[in-house]
Amino acid sequence: MTALYHFLFVPLTLGMTFLLAIMESVYVMTGKPIYKDMTQFWGKLFGINFALGVTTGLTMEFQFGTNWAYYSHYVGDIFGAPLAIEGMMAFFLESTFIGLFFFGWDRLTRVQHLSVTWLVAIGSNLSALWILIANGWMQNPVGAEFNFTTMRMELTSFSDLLFNPVAQVKFVHTVASGYVTGAIFVLAISSWYLLKGRDIAFARRSFAIASAFGLASILSVIVLGDESGYEIGDVQKTKLAAIEAEWDTEPAPAAFTLFALPNQAEQRTDYAVKIPYVMGIIATRSVDKQVTGIKDLVREHEGRIRNGMTAYDLLGQLRGGDKSERTLDAFNGVKKDLGYGLLLKKYTDKVVD
Repeated sequence: MTALYHFLFVPLTLGMTFLLAIMESVYVMTGKPIYKDMTQFWGKLFGINFALGVTTGLTMEFQFGTNWAYYSHYVGDIFGAPLAIEGMMAFFLESTFIGLFFFGWDRLTRVQHLSVTWLVAIGSNLSALWILIANGWMQNPVGAEFNFTTMRMELTSFSDLLFNPVAQVKFVHTVASGYVTGAIFVLAISSWYLLKGRDIAFARRSFAIASAFGLASILSVIVLGDESGYEIGDVQKTKLAAIEAEWDTEPAPAAFTLFALPNQAEQRTDYAVKIPYVMGIIATRSVDKQVTGIKDLVREHEGRIRNGMTAYDLLGQLRGGDKSERTLDAFNGVKKDLGYGLLLKKYTDKVVD
């Protein structure tokens, strides 16, 4: 719930910062006071939204230690790195310069204040980058391995973490969506002003900037959203099948489920309304590759669960003191599937049996 409330404010922050930077850039280039008024007006609304985003975000930060303490300990070496960088670099950057943005109009030159506004925009988007790098690792855990001595996941490659394809796709898609949100926000209020016949010159200029920015952003969202769907189909096949309630592997190209009622008891989808071929094209970018269904994925991954059981047994031996080369080699051969064995602990205390 905390993440849900926090993300109500994040997209608007991402979009508004660049709109403010564009408006102020026009003011500096043209010298027309109306663009300064626009920047200050929309800046006030941005400030309210930013404050709400910060308060809900800080609450979520505390939950890493209160609600998810074991998770924070287990993956803190990887998960904590991008969050720490986000706090020290991006959050401090935007938090410092947002004060200068509001209180520096009469203390800074035009160019200096414009630089401040652009730094706020860059800082807010860098903040999204590092947070989504952490989130991307949760979806596709690359650049890390399990250390049986410390019983923790440890970072092995920061570059793999940083350039995780899932993280990069999530970042560009999320910020582009934020730009669309910011544009629609400005368009909506500007339209209301135009309908009421109030501040026509102000509203028209705001509408023009937001519509151009929004059009470019919408086109970006379409392209980057397609890339996001492709990455899910590449590295999270089970997630994609679950989202689509794709119980059985359909002939290529698979249809996109527009509406359906999943029937888990009978493992079928009732009342499905589908668009032919679309899912196959999104997930595989082809018309001859199949989107694997849930039943086939379960059968394919049964071997990984059995490897996980073996890894769990070998981990117990290592923790018990048997650190012979034979045991270590056997464990290293199956430790990538240890998580599958650990998942069984939810259902039984006898994982190995």
